[in-house]
Amino acid sequence: MASLLESGWQDLINNFSDFQLATLGSFIIHESVFFLSGLPSVFFERLGLFSKYKIQKKSNTPAAQERCIFRLILFHLCVNLPVMFLSYPAFRYMGLKSSLPLPHWSVIVSQIVFYFIIEDFIFYWGHRVLHTKWLYKHVHSVHHEYATPFGLTSEYAHPAEILFLGFATIIGPAITGPHLFTLWLWMSVRVLETVEAHSGYHFPWSPANFLPLYGGAEFHDFHHRVLYTKSGNYASTFIYMDWLFGTDEDYRKQKALQSEGKEL
Repeated sequence: MASLLESGWQDLINNFSDFQLATLGSFIIHESVFFLSGLPSVFFERLGLFSKYKIQKKSNTPAAQERCIFRLILFHLCVNLPVMFLSYPAFRYMGLKSSLPLPHWSVIVSQIVFYFIIEDFIFYWGHRVLHTKWLYKHVHSVHHEYATPFGLTSEYAHPAEILFLGFATIIGPAITGPHLFTLWLWMSVRVLETVEAHSGYHFPWSPANFLPLYGGAEFHDFHHRVLYTKSGNYASTFIYMDWLFGTDEDYRKQKALQSEGKEL
């Protein structure tokens, strides 16, 4: 398997430059993972599939879904792609490489775990700042246009927020100067995580049911449907930051009431 992977990687670096792989290659991978993982929840809502696992009973209209998709394509082409081009020299300076051999699996796993931890910490504080009155009104309210989230709403945000919180995602790789393969894998799992958190569905196989400290869709869905001044649950992936700083208090109260057959 490893030799097959390295053979395929050799074909990539033989046919494309480092710049092409790190910019256009990264953009293509991001778009593929994002839309392939995010589109299913659009069809689940439209067709009423898996309704017993849907966290909120209300659904978005097809028009609202289409508006989200159109703006996402616009933002990705006009914000994400240029940022990938402009940040390439910085990543090269920090040590980004694409040559063989591919890094050992232990290096890849340890780096991605580090990226998740540092991203979650930075995202938590950045997200809390975005919930201050002025920034919420002028920036973060765009993301909260969808009180009933579905997978693709995970990246639906004001361009300023895309840049602001995007920093949390790239700071880890910028510090470590990873192999491009690791960067692509990190980008993919981070996209899958945020799409799942915004999916609007809590399935029996949802990661939150198996991974300790993982927030998931139910945790983040509460953040979307509560008034911005009381929403809490600011972390992107884990729950411990909100627990440490008491910003999950209302969520825990609701869970307690639900266990008693009531609702906040």
